[in-house]
Amino acid sequence: MAGDQVHVLSALDGAKTQWYHFTAIIVAGMGFFTDAYDLFCISLVTKLIGRIYYTVPGSSRPGSLPPTVSAVVNGVAFVGTLSGQLFFGWLGDKVGRKSVYGMTLMLMILCSVASGLSFGNTPTSVMATLCFFRFWLGFGIGGDYPLSATIMSEYANKRTRGAFIAAVFAMQGFGILAGGGVAIGITALFRDLFPAPPYAADPAASTPAQADYVWRIVLMLGALPAALTFYWRMKMPETARYTALIAKNAERAAADMSKVLQVEITKEQAGDLETVITIKSHTPPPSFGLFSGEFVRRHGLHLVGTASTWLLLDIAYYSQNLFQKDIFSAIGWIPPAPTMSALDELFHIARAQILIALCGTVPGYWFTVAFIDSVGRFKIQLMGFFMMTTFMVGLAVPYDYWTGQGHQAGFVVMYALTFFFANFGPNATTFIVPAEIYPARLRATCHGISAASGKVGAIIGSFGFLYLAQSPDPAKTAHGYHPGIGVRYSLLVLAGCSLMGFLLTFLVPEPKGKSLEEMSR
Repeated sequence: MAGDQVHVLSALDGAKTQWYHFTAIIVAGMGFFTDAYDLFCISLVTKLIGRIYYTVPGSSRPGSLPPTVSAVVNGVAFVGTLSGQLFFGWLGDKVGRKSVYGMTLMLMILCSVASGLSFGNTPTSVMATLCFFRFWLGFGIGGDYPLSATIMSEYANKRTRGAFIAAVFAMQGFGILAGGGVAIGITALFRDLFPAPPYAADPAASTPAQADYVWRIVLMLGALPAALTFYWRMKMPETARYTALIAKNAERAAADMSKVLQVEITKEQAGDLETVITIKSHTPPPSFGLFSGEFVRRHGLHLVGTASTWLLLDIAYYSQNLFQKDIFSAIGWIPPAPTMSALDELFHIARAQILIALCGTVPGYWFTVAFIDSVGRFKIQLMGFFMMTTFMVGLAVPYDYWTGQGHQAGFVVMYALTFFFANFGPNATTFIVPAEIYPARLRATCHGISAASGKVGAIIGSFGFLYLAQSPDPAKTAHGYHPGIGVRYSLLVLAGCSLMGFLLTFLVPEPKGKSLEEMSR
């Protein structure tokens, strides 16, 4: 029986990379492409929505979303994501990964389209509709985190497992680029068709009526990549580890394995699968639950480590990402709002976001893919947190220098490097490790808990940084906001979060080169 190496679960750990692995990366990765597109494109269009629905006639400044509305619009999808991560993570362990995988994608498709619709044309009705559908959009996106990570980890071999999971997550970078690219393309088209003067020249004409279509089209197009991969996602087999170790269906597990390994497994060999798994582990797998003392003894500190590092990472990462436009405005890289029309402003914000994504975000993701299985998760996460701390301090301490005339390019380079080391660092590893270190029957649940902790951090970043980053000078704060501590001190707070993440990384084990069964003991 030991000679039938390709016919047992350990064959997945030693298998060569198959074409199926790349197919799975694309199909699972499209969920994260949609995730990033949907979650980050809202930061592109909030200023346009503010101009359309909240401009005060006679004001010297264009309209902007009131602080509470802005916080809710940015944060409601995160609340939905947090809920979805916990619910679908638990459900994926109970009924199977594949059984609920299509459900999350369908939810994303429907709610992306619905986000661009409105039940009414008043500011209140438009914002209420947008927030309602973005919550459920986030709920679907949340389910994709534990399911995609778990499915990819259970398909992959142990030599390249980290790279495969990282490649799925790296599709977020392309989603961010797509969000900026679509916004630029739609804006350029509407600017040519409906030219408008700057706000200072003609406040009313600076926001043409057709601009209301722009933000809706940008949001609705988020459904397209998800819809294109829905069929292939529904055709994916259940993971053999779930079928064998949790569902206890050896024959079904063998059939699922044969699709991944592209090897025909006979019915007799399938019948031997359960016996081989038991012989390999010498004892029946333990049946402790999530809230048991045995789980706390084995994995309690691991869960504290994966959850806390993800939380701290997302406080820093999302606060910077969602409010790039405010930082760029503060350093003068985006012209003052009154000097632009509504569509000009959207164009400049999208262009800045694409530049940061091209220079820092996307390369960071793929550096992780290239090095994670040689350098290891632990070292990459430590390095990433350390470099994020260093660059944020480097931005904050000489902040007056960076905002001085002629130094903005240096600020942008430093800012891009914080994103590079976030993505070639903890933004990727906090997603990968929870899918590798927990038992199969609790894997998606524990990943969902860790990811939900991260979204708590994203909510803190969304709400906290919105207020903290306001200028201490009341004359320079955005309309409707109280004075804050300014961008400089906000960056120092985020540097402190990154330093704490560095220290808590020591609670997280290194899964490099080990099978999932070894890591879960």
